[in-house]
Amino acid sequence: MASPPGEEQAVLPGCPDSRPAMGRPDPPACLPAQPLPARPAPRRGCAAALSSAARCLASFPASSGSRSSSGPGPPAQRARAGPGPPEAMEVLGALGALSLLLLAALLLAFGIYCGYVQRVHAKYDHIPGAPRESFLLGHLPILWRMMKKNEFVHDLFLQWAEKYGPIVRFNAFHRVSIMILSPEGVKEFLMSPQYPKDQQVYGRIFNIFGVRFLGNGLVTDRNYDHWYKQRKIMDPAFSRTYLIGLMETFNEKAEELMEKLEEKADGKKEFSMLMMMSRVTLDVIAKIAFGLELNSLSDDQTPFPHAVTMIMKGMTEMRIPFVKYMPGKQKMIKEVQESVRLLRRVGKECIEQRREAMQNGKEATVDILTQILKGDALEEIRDDENILDNFITFFVAGHETTANQLSFTVMALAQHPEVLERLQAEVDEVIGAKRDISYEDLGKLKYLSQVLKESLRLYPPVPGTVRWTKMENVIEGIRIPANTTLIFSTYIMGRMEQYFKDPLTFNPDRFSKEAPKPYYSYFPFSLGPRSCIGQVFAQMEAKVVMAKLLQRFEFQLVPGQSFKLSDTGTLRPLDGVMCKLKPRSLPKSFQT
Repeated sequence: MASPPGEEQAVLPGCPDSRPAMGRPDPPACLPAQPLPARPAPRRGCAAALSSAARCLASFPASSGSRSSSGPGPPAQRARAGPGPPEAMEVLGALGALSLLLLAALLLAFGIYCGYVQRVHAKYDHIPGAPRESFLLGHLPILWRMMKKNEFVHDLFLQWAEKYGPIVRFNAFHRVSIMILSPEGVKEFLMSPQYPKDQQVYGRIFNIFGVRFLGNGLVTDRNYDHWYKQRKIMDPAFSRTYLIGLMETFNEKAEELMEKLEEKADGKKEFSMLMMMSRVTLDVIAKIAFGLELNSLSDDQTPFPHAVTMIMKGMTEMRIPFVKYMPGKQKMIKEVQESVRLLRRVGKECIEQRREAMQNGKEATVDILTQILKGDALEEIRDDENILDNFITFFVAGHETTANQLSFTVMALAQHPEVLERLQAEVDEVIGAKRDISYEDLGKLKYLSQVLKESLRLYPPVPGTVRWTKMENVIEGIRIPANTTLIFSTYIMGRMEQYFKDPLTFNPDRFSKEAPKPYYSYFPFSLGPRSCIGQVFAQMEAKVVMAKLLQRFEFQLVPGQSFKLSDTGTLRPLDGVMCKLKPRSLPKSFQT
């Protein structure tokens, strides 16, 4: 900065005048150099290293335009351009010492963590289980290999249950989970409200890639009192009286599906039954729960089926460690985020419109949304985010699981023609050529009920549930330590010989009135107070759709497809159940 007028600029003693020439003669030579004071002995330790590093950084040029120390310029400028060799060596030595300290700290922390893992292992090593593939990773390597090959990991757990018994240990780093595959254990843990859902598992789907997803809805809420309040509010929307009134909508939407299938019923066109079932169940839940007409069956441009597909894909992908940072995943992640935002945006619009109608005194339909809003009105603080959580919960879970069940049932019937023939005979007897199915008709379709239950035994869309125990328990004579994650699987228990004879055989007579009841070994809708609120709704819908399908069409599976299962958050047929249809000839006595 320039000096004020009349004030001389300071000149360092013994150095040339560094002021601008301003037309005066060349400056005189430097005065004789004064002897430098002796350099103090270098300090040692971290403080000395930091001090040296600070001096080094302070000596660098202030801007990128400064001249290098080797270029022309006065000696003082060259001296200030960087530290000399002794000082640089001191800095490098200090940085090396800091690196060694950091490495030592990391090794110490790793050693402490390994000791902690060892102590955790010691708590659970008395519980049967497969040998750990890795001290730290436990059983994760084999799961990762199976997932990479698109293999079904639940079948591995079934093998472990058959080999090690109904109480099986699973290790992953410092966490140990216990699979409870015993009716005694299922009864103890699922029938009681004192065992909450596990935070590690259900907390993962609070958000999906940073966007709020299921939040604290009915499925994910871990606080029993808060969950119970929500459940009690919604119970009227699932009462018998209300469900009977839904038959008109079930018939209407199922009839729209039949019309679409008629367009494909030439015996040649191949199509995915899963896709068609997903669209009809989406239309049903949207109208019945929220008063929305999505028209997914007739409008190929509607974004909702794709949004739900992307969300389910996201639930699968987010299991992969560090997937957010993997190359090539960003487009998928963005699509998943936008899909969740779409559903929450639509939900918000529905809520605002229904709330306004209720405030204006208009008679509101007794549906899920109305019940949610009535309950919210009683709260001191309005929580629209929690309302949206339940909107998403019913929107996704309310159609995905039923669509998967219907697709699996079609697959099983096509593979077992003797069961199909017997079932169509029952449908002909009860329904005949009627277009609409009544609530009373559903009660008469007893073999159809057995078929649907057997389908759920072998192919449950929701394979199980997870709980957390704060206290120590003893199940099947094996001590379960406190603070443990407990895994329950209706898929595995439904395929265990000790609970079901010839478990891999599709046999609907297992669920006949005379057959022994599979207590606590069959729970496709969970059990106890946290069982699925919509299970009766789902089975009524499934019966109407299946009865109409069996009444109208003959179907066969396209050869060459895989009938393997895929876990995408729910269990679904991997190849979508590719089918061909042709119209069914009704007996003359039933023709109108």
